[in-house]
Amino acid sequence: MPSPTQLIETGLHYAPADILDDLGIRVVHTWLRDTWGAWSRDRRTIVIASGLSPVQERCVLAHELEHVWADDSDCDDQIQTLRQERRADLEAARKLVAISDLAEVAQWAPDVYSAAGELRVTERLLQVRLHDLRGEGWPWRLQGGSRIAG
Repeated sequence: MPSPTQLIETGLHYAPADILDDLGIRVVHTWLRDTWGAWSRDRRTIVIASGLSPVQERCVLAHELEHVWADDSDCDDQIQTLRQERRADLEAARKLVAISDLAEVAQWAPDVYSAAGELRVTERLLQVRLHDLRGEGWPWRLQGGSRIAG
């Protein structure tokens, strides 16, 4: 985890590959069958699928960097694994998509695909960020829908 005094740029300037390099985490590109990336805590290595676009690679590295900072390890508990994956997606999306960048792009982008391209993220991670901004995970969010509209 970065120190409280260490500033990390977010949005379009966020460079997870540079951060991983600074942390001494090795990144290996190889053929992967059913995933785009994986973090090996024991080997201090991230393995990512070869053939990804630069945008896909940036998003995978941001996601895996969140596993590094959380010191996640493989676990047999599927619920814990799901929580780790959702947290890594959410935190990566928050760093990759700054609200200021999103507000600027939202003024002209006709759809989520155009916006994702301009923000240099995958459509899926942009959707994660948009869902987050709707209140996902905020402790004061009302559960069960509106009490006014039923």
